[in-house]
Amino acid sequence: MGNSGKIAVGAALAAACLVVLTVFTLNEPVLFTLAGALALTYSASVWSLFTRGRYLAVVLGAVGSSLALAFAIAFLRMWGLAFNKDPSALGQAVTSRDSDIYFYLAVVAGLLTLAFLFVAAVWPARSIRRPRKPAPRKPAPRKPASRKPAPKRPASGKPGKTPARKPAAKKPAARSGAAKKPAPRKPSPTPTR
Repeated sequence: MGNSGKIAVGAALAAACLVVLTVFTLNEPVLFTLAGALALTYSASVWSLFTRGRYLAVVLGAVGSSLALAFAIAFLRMWGLAFNKDPSALGQAVTSRDSDIYFYLAVVAGLLTLAFLFVAAVWPARSIRRPRKPAPRKPAPRKPASRKPAPKRPASGKPGKTPARKPAAKKPAARSGAAKKPAPRKPSPTPTR
């Protein structure tokens, strides 16, 4: 997992803490901070998926994001807020019994998409084990060179082609106790005056 995956994990933990804080305080700045943490988690997860080459997860995340956006627009349209330039558009829903379902669908689709992208971004790869380095090979024992048997001499004794013999290696002569000693050097005559 690269830096983007670590950022996604940190932002998700911060968002989880901010959800609890938002529930207890119902404070507007905390809510906006929560939205920022969720957006950071979403973008870091998508970036991590791109860097890890998980393009199918990116496509599925795009489909989920499109559904969440479509349900959110449908909810706003039911209230008359979407595509309406009238400044006093905020009011009663056109059909109050149908507007809530789009809100819930938008929230569920958004949270499921975010959870799917986060899990796909931090899920370890299939080959979690690193390939082991091959053990150093021991050199195979050398086999003696196979020698072809020397062709047999014809038994008839006729002079024919005989294989050339290799000259035998000369062994140094064994010294006996009576071996000759080198002659002593005679001193060179010194010039006389």
